[in-house]
Amino acid sequence: MSDNRPQKRKAFFPINQAFREYLQAHGRFLELPLIYEDLLQYEDAFPLINEHGEDTLWQTLLFDQYRGKELYESLKLIYVKLRSEGDETILKNLYIDRVDLCTFGNTKPLRVRIVNQFNDNHDYFYIKKADASRVYGLELEELLSPNDINFLLWEDTLIEEHIIGVPGDQLIKEYLPRADIHEVRLAKEFIKFNERCFVRLLGDMRAYNYAVEVTPDFEETQYRVRAIDFDQQCYEGRRSLYLPQFFKNNLPVVKLCTRLINPETARQYQREERALIKRRLHFSMSRIGHLRDCMCSDKISSNEKTHQLKTELAEMHKDRRFLKCKTMGEITFLNISITLGLDEKLGFYP
Repeated sequence: MSDNRPQKRKAFFPINQAFREYLQAHGRFLELPLIYEDLLQYEDAFPLINEHGEDTLWQTLLFDQYRGKELYESLKLIYVKLRSEGDETILKNLYIDRVDLCTFGNTKPLRVRIVNQFNDNHDYFYIKKADASRVYGLELEELLSPNDINFLLWEDTLIEEHIIGVPGDQLIKEYLPRADIHEVRLAKEFIKFNERCFVRLLGDMRAYNYAVEVTPDFEETQYRVRAIDFDQQCYEGRRSLYLPQFFKNNLPVVKLCTRLINPETARQYQREERALIKRRLHFSMSRIGHLRDCMCSDKISSNEKTHQLKTELAEMHKDRRFLKCKTMGEITFLNISITLGLDEKLGFYP
């Protein structure tokens, strides 16, 4: 199994006017009291170290006292807009514990830790530069996956909620060896996650780009694997980059699936997941049609990657209609149509 990682830093694609109108029509745009760049005006920063004494690759930012107070009040307002539709009655109970900057991420995201001083419960949210690929990925996650996802945009600033779960790399390292893990259920969920990613062409699902929700049930523990990074929505040219099973650091989970799930059962799980995606698509057909119109006319990858992906998918599906596609959006919706067996009357075919 190769490392299979994207070769270069991903290009940034701005959100065009048509996509902005789509987002505004569907309640994603909201005026906010600050933008991403405001938080880059910090005085100093120091490494954030975890409980094991390891560098997390996040830097905690320090602000000038007056400037920091103003920013923290704005961050509290953003949080209540994201979480409770702007209910400001809870503001007096909240305080900003810290703001961290990721030095490792492609887009240098900011993470805000906010605490309810009444009960010491904490939460996180993220502030990022709004990249069109990522926002298309977030919308497709909301519409086609079993997961609700909450985000807001203002100008070129993206606000995202924190997705709860055990990071995939941590789960592989710490949970997989445990005797109490339900291996078959985890393997089944990874197969379904692998299918979800490929159907809608969400790439780069290395272990640290997804999280696993672990939910105790009345008999056995349940799992759900969900993406936490959407930067590589239909951006790369290699087909294998849209299948988590081909990433080197997912190998322990792949071995688990191979050991416990036979090919016939794996195909059953794939069919189940495709049926669920198809059902979600039919429930929100009008909105998905609007999103498709925006995405198919947008440029969110290079000509070289677009040509490579449509060529590889045409060969895999034995379908030359991919060769007619001009954009990654057209490739994505043709892939959705073919894998789900959608009727051509729906208009997702080129």
